[in-house]
Amino acid sequence: MPFLELDVLNNPNNAILGIDLGTTNSVAAIWQDGRPTVLRPPGQNDGRIPSVLHFPEDGGIVVGRNARALATESPESSLFSVKRLMGRGLEDVRTDLDGIPFEGSETDSGLLQLEIRGKKYSPQELSARILHHVWQVAGAALGELAPLRAVITVPAYFDDAQRQATRDAARLAGLEVARIVNEPTAASLAYGLDQKNDGTVAVYDLGGGTFDVSILSIEEGVFRVLSTSGDTHLGGDDIDQTLVELALSELAGKADEATLADPAFRQGIRLSAEKCKIELSSRPESELHVVAPEHGIAWRRTIRRAELEERIAPLIQRTLDACRRAMADAKLQPSDIDEVVLVGGSTRVPAVRSQVQEFFGREPHTALDPDEVVALGAAVQGHVLSGGTRDMLLLDVTPLSLGIETMGGAVSKVIDRNSPIPTQVTEGYTTYADNQTGIDFNIVQGERELARDCRSLGTMKLSGIPPLPAGMARVAVRFSLDADGVLNVTAKEESTGTEASIDLAPMHGLTDPEVEQMLLDSYDHAQEDFDASRLANLRIEIGTMSRAVSSHLASAIGLDRDTVLDIEEAVAAAEKSATTSDVAAVQAARDELERATLPLAAALMDSVAKRALEGKTLDQV
Repeated sequence: MPFLELDVLNNPNNAILGIDLGTTNSVAAIWQDGRPTVLRPPGQNDGRIPSVLHFPEDGGIVVGRNARALATESPESSLFSVKRLMGRGLEDVRTDLDGIPFEGSETDSGLLQLEIRGKKYSPQELSARILHHVWQVAGAALGELAPLRAVITVPAYFDDAQRQATRDAARLAGLEVARIVNEPTAASLAYGLDQKNDGTVAVYDLGGGTFDVSILSIEEGVFRVLSTSGDTHLGGDDIDQTLVELALSELAGKADEATLADPAFRQGIRLSAEKCKIELSSRPESELHVVAPEHGIAWRRTIRRAELEERIAPLIQRTLDACRRAMADAKLQPSDIDEVVLVGGSTRVPAVRSQVQEFFGREPHTALDPDEVVALGAAVQGHVLSGGTRDMLLLDVTPLSLGIETMGGAVSKVIDRNSPIPTQVTEGYTTYADNQTGIDFNIVQGERELARDCRSLGTMKLSGIPPLPAGMARVAVRFSLDADGVLNVTAKEESTGTEASIDLAPMHGLTDPEVEQMLLDSYDHAQEDFDASRLANLRIEIGTMSRAVSSHLASAIGLDRDTVLDIEEAVAAAEKSATTSDVAAVQAARDELERATLPLAAALMDSVAKRALEGKTLDQV
């Protein structure tokens, strides 16, 4: 990180990339030929890029599809759902860390870190790896360098620290954030552009790790968010967890406690649970299985869809409770909603769709792919920001109230939830004691009346107040919330005109010096990091190609002996080369293996075609 070659900075492309940085999958999109388009890897129809990282024993970091494939074989070396850790402290993520096979710790400044292969990474650094990989995939799809400016989406209920963490991750990845957009708002942009309908829309967004619902009005190209509600810790991961808990409860008598508590073992169960959940969306039953030969475990259990629905009923109810809050804040009834838009892969669960339909009294809109719609909306916003169409305007809101802790621990709210953004509010405060020359401010976010029940975003100190009797000093505190939902706080002592600048340092976030140091370190080790990651991916490619040859070479028809020997020699050479650390040699061996296997690929294609045409007449073809 930022992993970019210097000549990339000279890219003249003025377009802005739209990126949905998701808990489970990420997607990139861009405006092309008059509409937003998902950028899919060459030769693939799926634009989803798994937000998964894999850490091989011999170094490097594998990201995306390759990482997801390796995670099945080595869950103890893989990391999922890093988005859930963004902008959080150690205590906030204790439950999440139970299922992560890496040790978590916290710096003196409250920055969460995971120790992986002897090195410590912050969630921002890990998310930067994912963002950079998404940027690379976008470039491959475009056939040129992808834009470095991006609109990045976040859950509507992400607080200031989480939004700042997202910006830091983008900066570490070498990207410039043109705008942070709430995910359901982005989805409404894509929906509105596709339907061109005016009216009131409910966007129900259930992703891998978060849930948001937003109520919007669309009128003559103006997208105005009326209210938003949600939960930053509710999503498909929690649906998976219900099956994980089922497996653990039934394995209690078959495995010791140490095994059941092992994060790597649990991650293996989680992968099986996810597969089972996905199958149950299209089948009445599926199999949940846990196979761990090293622990002597081979457990299988048939799960019926009705059983899963019963287990996840409380989770769905939590989403509907948030819908009720959003409707109340917007002062609307379900009958006032013209369209319901489903966003997020977890909305494919039949029970979710049916209960959302029952709640709103209308069938949800599902014409757009729920996994891609957010990225499409981000691309629309990117097009607007880059000087494209101006026939739409986005008016978003802040999801949570912002305020200051006062004496006694109460909260003085400065900006109320669902206030339109950008916005700026100034409130007056004073001193509590005689001759007080400074005030410590605790900036909080949340709806509770006591600061201890809200989330602290950071603390700041105003010094230089004249020593006056209590209550005489007048301090104006200004909260400025920008279009990204990022907060800036300043203060001024008014009775004498004394001014003071205040820097808000978010809790659990990276400081500017830390970001700068990470950037400097990335430049110093850029080639080393690139080589390590390239080597890891080449080894994966060679392994995949070797397994394919092993499976099909013996049954291939029409290959002469010399060709077969050529392929076998190329496989042996590639596998031997993969054990070395010479990137150039491994690349050459991989390329030679690809060349040698071209006749095999042709023979297999020919065989498939013959089977498909067998017994058919020319008219049938």
